[in-house]
Amino acid sequence: MHRRINWRVNWRRTARRHTAASSAGLTLVELAVAVLVLSVASLAALRAADQSRIAAGGEAPRLLARIAARNRAEELQLYGTARSLPGQVTQGGRTITLETAAKPSAGGLLQATVTARVGSGEGAQLVLYLAPGRAR
Repeated sequence: MHRRINWRVNWRRTARRHTAASSAGLTLVELAVAVLVLSVASLAALRAADQSRIAAGGEAPRLLARIAARNRAEELQLYGTARSLPGQVTQGGRTITLETAAKPSAGGLLQATVTARVGSGEGAQLVLYLAPGRAR
């Protein structure tokens, strides 16, 4: 009473089970690669957010320095370069140092360069041309 085993049928069943099991899930390598890709993408997004935060944080002092430089340019247009103007002003609770350098231009005008710098290092520079008769 030997029982005859049909090897072809059993082999097909085993092969079908093995193929379905191997293609149904993720391997450990695939999972590790997916985690690596997601972590690199997350780090890139965090760096971009940090850079934009740093850039936006320095904008307020630069804006105040630009305003102070424009104010000094208006004062120079009104009073000329002969009048003594203060070297420091306070705007928005920050002390801003102002420097003015004037030199004659090739066209006969007076080139005035106004540099405004906040104590933390941010600054602005403005160049304007004044008529030579403005020195009062």
